[in-house]
Amino acid sequence: MIAEEAVMKELIKYIAQALVDKPEAVEVSEIVGEQTSVIELRVAKEDLGKVIGKQGRTAKAMRTILSAASPSCVSGRFSKSSNEVRSPAAGGGCPGGA
Repeated sequence: MIAEEAVMKELIKYIAQALVDKPEAVEVSEIVGEQTSVIELRVAKEDLGKVIGKQGRTAKAMRTILSAASPSCVSGRFSKSSNEVRSPAAGGGCPGGA
């Protein structure tokens, strides 16, 4: 499953870099729990709105693509998923506040 997780991270990074003005500031990491795996996306503060989109539509579309691309999510391997967007103040922005 490690190869699949790497592909999911690369997919999210690729999509996010296409959306933002500062693609070099895009970072993707994974937080693995007992039953869930959370992919965390960090972008520059000024690009946050581009990744979220109007009424969260862009973020929702990214989640949909991830669900469709991940066979383990479809097979029910993960019992629940967590989708959250963190603000730069909560540590969701670019490192160093840039």
